[in-house]
Amino acid sequence: MSKIHIVSNRLPLSIKKEENSFSLAPSVGGLATGMRSIYKEYGGKWIGWPGLAKDDLTEDEVLEIDDKLVEEDCLAVHLSKEEINLYYEGFSNNVIWPLFHYFAQFIDYNHDYWEAYKKVNHKFAQKALEIVDDGDIVWIHDYQLLLVPELIKSVKPNVTIGFFLHIPFPSFEVFRILPWRNELIRGMLGADLIGFHTYDYERHFFSSVRRLLGYEISFNEIHLEDRIILADAFPMGIDYDKFENMAKEIAHKPLSERSVLHRELEKYFLVSPDRKLILSIDRLDYTKGIPNRLHAFEKFLIKYPEFRNKVSLIMLVVPSRDEVEQYKLLKSEVDELVGRINGQYGGVNYTPVWYFYRSLPFENLIELYSTSDVALITPVRDGMNLVAKEYIASRINQSGVLIISEMAGAVKEMGEAIIINPNNEAEIADSIHQALTMSMEEQKRRMRYLQDRIRRYDVFKWSREFIKGMKKVEKLQHNLLAKRITPAVSRELVGHFSKAKKRAIFLDYDGTLVDFKNDPQAASPDAELHKLITTLEKNEKNTVTIISGRDRETLERWLGDHKVNLIVEHGVWLKKIGEDWQMLDNISSSWKPTIRPILESFVDRTPGTFIEEKNYSLVWHYRNSEPEQGELRANELKDELREMTANHNLEIMEGNKVIEVKAGGINKGVAAMRFLRDSQYDSIIALGDDWTDEYMFRELPKSAYTIKVGMKKTEASYKVESVRSVRNLLKDLGEN
Repeated sequence: MSKIHIVSNRLPLSIKKEENSFSLAPSVGGLATGMRSIYKEYGGKWIGWPGLAKDDLTEDEVLEIDDKLVEEDCLAVHLSKEEINLYYEGFSNNVIWPLFHYFAQFIDYNHDYWEAYKKVNHKFAQKALEIVDDGDIVWIHDYQLLLVPELIKSVKPNVTIGFFLHIPFPSFEVFRILPWRNELIRGMLGADLIGFHTYDYERHFFSSVRRLLGYEISFNEIHLEDRIILADAFPMGIDYDKFENMAKEIAHKPLSERSVLHRELEKYFLVSPDRKLILSIDRLDYTKGIPNRLHAFEKFLIKYPEFRNKVSLIMLVVPSRDEVEQYKLLKSEVDELVGRINGQYGGVNYTPVWYFYRSLPFENLIELYSTSDVALITPVRDGMNLVAKEYIASRINQSGVLIISEMAGAVKEMGEAIIINPNNEAEIADSIHQALTMSMEEQKRRMRYLQDRIRRYDVFKWSREFIKGMKKVEKLQHNLLAKRITPAVSRELVGHFSKAKKRAIFLDYDGTLVDFKNDPQAASPDAELHKLITTLEKNEKNTVTIISGRDRETLERWLGDHKVNLIVEHGVWLKKIGEDWQMLDNISSSWKPTIRPILESFVDRTPGTFIEEKNYSLVWHYRNSEPEQGELRANELKDELREMTANHNLEIMEGNKVIEVKAGGINKGVAAMRFLRDSQYDSIIALGDDWTDEYMFRELPKSAYTIKVGMKKTEASYKVESVRSVRNLLKDLGEN
């Protein structure tokens, strides 16, 4: 059975330095909870930073920590204070965090941060490579380790790698700001499965991949030269039973055993039984919208004065990075707002905002969740936000109302909550009023649906679904690579080819012999290609045929000096060696004046596109357009052309970033078979890269070696990764 290893910035254990030794305690975070059973169940290791700077430890202490971690199947990546400062506080939290949360004004473009980030990512990858075997699965987590997938994949291509991003992925217009954007995307593309909390983040990632690196994306598949990567949305859950069970336990505790906080809350309600509590829990961070929330609460008190002295906002803010300037300023702003609101609207027996700047034990959190009538969750940008789910799980009597920002990832699962724009203070104020006046019947109806959904998709289901996704991508890769030309297959093909006395070689041009270019006329043959073709044609056993969608003038200009046959425009024209061009079918181009205006209208509407006219076809090129717009327009154009061509003998062909309209009944398969009709060949080899070549693969005899360029689904018998692979294969064939 494959082992599953976890790689994250922190280990799932807290390490404390005692007087003469170290103690380990399990972390309470959602990731640690969901992953703890996974890596042990599958016999793997968890790799991460232990939380202590290496500079503060002696060599013996480092060894002691490592020994203790081995007992928990964990491996430590030890980091110095400088590395922690530059890699974690620097690049991770002063570059990626603000950028991915749309706070570009807080980015610190420090080159030293980037160098440290690369160095530490190499350390994590190296530690993983020490224990990973072929066939294993590695699951890498979060924004601190974006480069690790590619660093592992480049050394161990037969390892299945998953990567999960726990924060938002920004839109392309934001992501493109980053100087190191391409390196981060390539790092992520080392994974075989990439997970996000929501489809929006997945869509933004696809947009950046397409625009920056130009890879083809089909549904949720990214097509690289040598493999296919899957990306999908996996909304992370919580340990639902843990929260529900603790809420039940607290509810049944006798008064004498309850915590100080719980007794204080009980006393509060005894004095004022009609009072309501609104709960807000956040880490101190500019992404959480804390000042907006306070302004909105103040607006609520102004607009609905009848609720003064009856409603308090409990605001628990957990300290975070308070030595950083932006966070200091945020803390000062929050302190000032709380003081002003309490001073303006408070009284001897009434405090509008109960403000706690500290973390609380788990039991106290559940007590707050259980006693608060409303949870107010208003981040301006949040990857998921598990506080909302924790509140729902803790409401064992199914009362309570959740108000949640539309900018939180969790909102996608919470249609029954009151959903607000975190920047619309008036809307938040009205939503608070709606929540406080909602009937108990309506509260329970909404909460019932929310609880059923959150209970079903808990953190354990989340981790199982991701593991299932990695198993799926393993199978997909296996099926795709089953047709790959391995060294053994290559030897067999070359051996069969060398024994044959009469050999036919069909070669597509664009995407097969040469890479695609933004300008089609820039794809002329280079010296290496001319040499390869010359070597093949010199052998009298070989009959080389270039079979392409290109027009005859271009292909004759580029390859006319070679002793090769040319079949162009997908089979309209044939030029045998030493002969003139002949038309394989009597076809007409009288349809062009009808179709051309449609293509021209799409050129006008889509910057970067143009029309190429061939003798018997028209081609709309959209390689240079904005990727999303090009794809959208291509689909629109196909729909419009189908209606126009329904009663004509025309075909719509979709190639690589092109839509071509041509006379029907003519394709590469028909042309290749006509060419073979008058001769007998011992060996037939055909290579092509797109679906226009599929006609050829289908029509040629089953004994032919048909080879697809690229890792796509195909009728071909075999696959090679790239133009470079094609040229290497042709070089081997040319030597026999």
